[in-house]
Amino acid sequence: MKRYLPFIIVGLVAALAIGSGAFLYQRKRVANTPAKIPKTETESSGKIVHTLGPDEAPVTVEEFGDFQCPPCGKLSEPINQVQKKYNIRVIYRNFPLPNHRWAKDAACAAEAAGRQGKFWEMHDVLYREQAVWSQSTDAPTLFKAYAGMIQLDLNKFKEDLDNPEVQRQVETDHERGVAIGVKTTPTIFLNNQAVPPPQLMPEEFAKAVEAAVNQAKPPS
Repeated sequence: MKRYLPFIIVGLVAALAIGSGAFLYQRKRVANTPAKIPKTETESSGKIVHTLGPDEAPVTVEEFGDFQCPPCGKLSEPINQVQKKYNIRVIYRNFPLPNHRWAKDAACAAEAAGRQGKFWEMHDVLYREQAVWSQSTDAPTLFKAYAGMIQLDLNKFKEDLDNPEVQRQVETDHERGVAIGVKTTPTIFLNNQAVPPPQLMPEEFAKAVEAAVNQAKPPS
């Protein structure tokens, strides 16, 4: 019985998430609203891009991330914090790695949520709950529970998960990364300059962003 206890717990989490989780998560999200409303835009090429912060921000962070990547999970909240603190622009690109079983499914779940204007809400849940779903034998069921937590239309969410355009968007992000030399995650560009691995620790990354913000300030 002890062997199956973790899977029973995961099942209970999925069952309860749609009901009690929605209210609690919504309260937390409202309390942590970023400086500018999250957006899903279309680039001049016609490709979708998910951004936080003002388009005219002097500092832009572009992340190529994998939702099942532990270092990406550790950086998720620090990126949220510096975005709100400095009102910088953040761009997220999907770059699921083949050695992570559920990474592409998670990316598709985020893109499906984005079709209802809630990419960033799903982004935050996936990273916050990474330790749970990444160990699950049925992560897609948990993704549907998370969709309920952030109050998505579940029927539309399920339809979008199977939409070839959603899967194509994930592939497009991945192809963009490969084209500019991305090989692993997290890979982050700060004002189009690759952030070296030693600066991808949360504290060091925050310092790098602060330095970029100070450098961008006009001389007094």
